[in-house]
Amino acid sequence: MEYQANVMTSQPQVTITSYTMTSQSSEWSSNLCDCCQDCGIGLCGAFIPCVLGCKVAEDHGETCCLVFLPGALVALRTSIRDKYRISGSICGDWVVMSCVPLCGLCQMAREQRMRS
Repeated sequence: MEYQANVMTSQPQVTITSYTMTSQSSEWSSNLCDCCQDCGIGLCGAFIPCVLGCKVAEDHGETCCLVFLPGALVALRTSIRDKYRISGSICGDWVVMSCVPLCGLCQMAREQRMRS
């Protein structure tokens, strides 16, 4: 029986890829507490937030069930910020969705409506 050993003759090389942002980051189109700016969204967020959450998730291409998962609204807010290149941080998203979740949900809905 003949045995052939695989011999490495060169070291693997590291490839560095550089990405540049094509557009600058922006800000939210409305403030967090501008719930009365769009009365339909504000009323829906105040009285039936699960329906508004489902609409925001579906408009973002996610399942309606997303809003019922723990921490999912933080991830959804982060994803919307990323999509529209809105400045901020995951920590900031967590603070908003933990302290004033209905205002955060309404702000996401207004942003989607404004940008669609």
